[in-house]
Amino acid sequence: MSQSGPVVAQAPAVMRTEGWTDYGLIDSGGGRKLERYGPYTVVRPEPQCLWPPRRPEREWGQADAVFEPSDEDEAGRWRFRQAPKDSWPLAWRDVRFLGRFTSFRHLAFFPEQAANWGWLDERIRSGGGQPRVLNLFGYTGVASLVMAAAGAAVTHVDASRKAVAWARENAELSGLADRPIRWITEDARKYVAREVRRGSRYEGIILDPPKYGRGPGGEVWRLFEDLPELAALCGELLSEDASFLVLNAYAERISGAALSGLLAETLKGRGGRIEWGELALVEAAGDRQIGMSFFARWSS
Repeated sequence: MSQSGPVVAQAPAVMRTEGWTDYGLIDSGGGRKLERYGPYTVVRPEPQCLWPPRRPEREWGQADAVFEPSDEDEAGRWRFRQAPKDSWPLAWRDVRFLGRFTSFRHLAFFPEQAANWGWLDERIRSGGGQPRVLNLFGYTGVASLVMAAAGAAVTHVDASRKAVAWARENAELSGLADRPIRWITEDARKYVAREVRRGSRYEGIILDPPKYGRGPGGEVWRLFEDLPELAALCGELLSEDASFLVLNAYAERISGAALSGLLAETLKGRGGRIEWGELALVEAAGDRQIGMSFFARWSS
């Protein structure tokens, strides 16, 4: 292990997610984005779209679903042209999962994370063996399934029973239910602290927390107050030959530079490299992109 710490990239990177068979960013502008999720077209609010849309308004008006926020928070309701299915199958490469209209404007996964999925898939396959990986705040499990399909033994942790149930359903749909995946419904901080006491070790960790949340026992999570401690505990869980630690955050006041500084402090006893920047969705025309979240990732 290096005593000098990891090398931090001097400039940010943009991890761009372009459309694939089951998803596409069709158009954006005027504080909205028009997207395709399998058979459905969807309009969702997006304050960062400061430019005018390119497609005619009648095309936006023909969307199957429009999300109407109830306040400045993420919650609200969907307005449908006709009643949709409760869920429908989608795929990214060989991983299959269900799309769903949730009350928090997203559709049970975050498409901009596809850039991370590709990186994780390549990292695990190129490393060989069966690395032990931990996915914290794993939600509906797409990243967990990508890593399991690539050959990893995955521990998936989320505080929501519903989210973990959906993740298990996605594993069945993907034909990955027999892979070594542990499904844990628990507060992430409690689980990680217990793993540290046990002496557990992982070759890779994903840390994808919300800016605010509650655990199954009423535990309160606040990103700026609680992330430094959790990141430090995750650093203790990395094995001697660990390969990666990925940190992602959706919060207006955070930045990739801040996340890279946190990782550099957390991993100051190791070598390797830290990259940082934004995850972005790329419009179908290819010349406009929407920054969706910030990331920092360490690799050995």
